Amino acid sequence: MEQRDMNGFTEQEFLKQYRAGDYERPSVATDMAIFTVTDSEESNYRKLPKKELRILLIQRGGHPYLGKWALPGGFVRPTETTEQAALRELKEETNVDNVYLEQLYTFSEPGRDPRTWVMSCSYMALIDSSKVQVKAGDDADKASWFSVKFRLLKEQKELLDDGFIKTKQYELKLTGHDVTLTSVVECTMTSTEAASAMEYTIVSNEGLAFDHAKIISYAIERLRGKVEYTDIALHLMPKLFTLTNLQQVYEVILDKELLKAAFRRKVAHLVEETDHYTENAGHRPSRLFRRNREGIK
Repeated sequence: MEQRDMNGFTEQEFLKQYRAGDYERPSVATDMAIFTVTDSEESNYRKLPKKELRILLIQRGGHPYLGKWALPGGFVRPTETTEQAALRELKEETNVDNVYLEQLYTFSEPGRDPRTWVMSCSYMALIDSSKVQVKAGDDADKASWFSVKFRLLKEQKELLDDGFIKTKQYELKLTGHDVTLTSVVECTMTSTEAASAMEYTIVSNEGLAFDHAKIISYAIERLRGKVEYTDIALHLMPKLFTLTNLQQVYEVILDKELLKAAFRRKVAHLVEETDHYTENAGHRPSRLFRRNREGIK
């Protein structure tokens, strides 16, 4: 016998009279933090070029935030999941697919978009720079890679009876060809015996649209955290690479220098050597390595 609810409806009857429009519903968007690592220009060809962590931004071609820079993204279509929407946006903006992609967080603070109630399901993608062909989408004037600097300004910790509150304030500086975007973002982590929570707050912002300074900060923190215990940095590498190049990538992500011997011990299980060497590099040839997929956990 088919079950009936408190109003006497079967499920079929309930769905027939249900009106979704009786409830206010948010629009859902995906915003993409797309990272790559490139070589900076080096005047002395005998020196290894320095690495730079870069993120893809688009300059908005329409309201709101006309002319401001934003993460690539768009609204989720009725026929797709948020991940499918993210993959579509990635392909449209960079002309690449089959790359590392992971969901970051759902940003749902009221008022984050002046048009209407919009929730953003954000994603992070990591791309080998040699594969990228950047093009602006329909809602953008242009797309460009920005170098990323994310440095700690101050930190404080307050003890609670059953835990603590830790507050970190960061400066996010994104530098393009002819523009620098600067934001100050505060991260507050509350940890108690019952639960833990993390909240990002934009203290100041110059040039970035929406709450994208938050999303970028969250993505960098995620990337830095995972690079310590996973193989995530290898998704930024070409098929063949030197250990020095790999160390440089780790250093630009973590924003600190690493000891060569300790680093090589740390990544030994993640890579395997090949019979290939660098050519025409202006210095003694170095052995090339590749990902050791059997060593990846």
